[in-house]
Amino acid sequence: MLAEMKARTRQGAERLVQPLVQAGVSPNVLTLAGFLLNGVVGGLLALGVGPVGGLLVWLAGATDLLDGALARAAGRSSVFGAFLDSTLDRFSEAVVLLGLLGLFLRQGEMGGAVPVTLALIGSFMVSYTRARAEGLGLRCEVGWFDRPARVAMLGLGLLLGQPVLTLWVLAVAAHWTVLQRVWHVARLTRPGGG
Repeated sequence: MLAEMKARTRQGAERLVQPLVQAGVSPNVLTLAGFLLNGVVGGLLALGVGPVGGLLVWLAGATDLLDGALARAAGRSSVFGAFLDSTLDRFSEAVVLLGLLGLFLRQGEMGGAVPVTLALIGSFMVSYTRARAEGLGLRCEVGWFDRPARVAMLGLGLLLGQPVLTLWVLAVAAHWTVLQRVWHVARLTRPGGG
């Protein structure tokens, strides 16, 4: 069911980017624009934009879906583009979460510093475990909280005015996903292969 939902989302995104394909927009330009937009969102979150921050997180996060769709639809997928996308996704997630950390520190709300730090570590480790497994030649797309799920959850939590609670959920869910990936790789690599 999850794979079917991802496939439908991917197809919808590829239809959505057709005007960009026609205009000749480079997928790498869209990736860079998405990173810059996430930087702006991180800055606005630090200033305390309130629940509208959730919509901004979703808007900026949508570029992560659209740059890959643009690359596929335009037939312009490349190894460098995939590398650039993954690299700037890590920076994008960091600037958004650091924006929230800045808000908490500015407001003297130290109770938000711990979950935002744990969520940041968890998000990096989710990506790292997949990249490391794939570097060893193993498929590792398992786990519940990949980047799109984290962006969706964070946006919803901000819209509902519950950033600290949402960050705790993200921190736990991201670390759970890391454990799912470690378990997956352990099963794949044990004698007998699974």
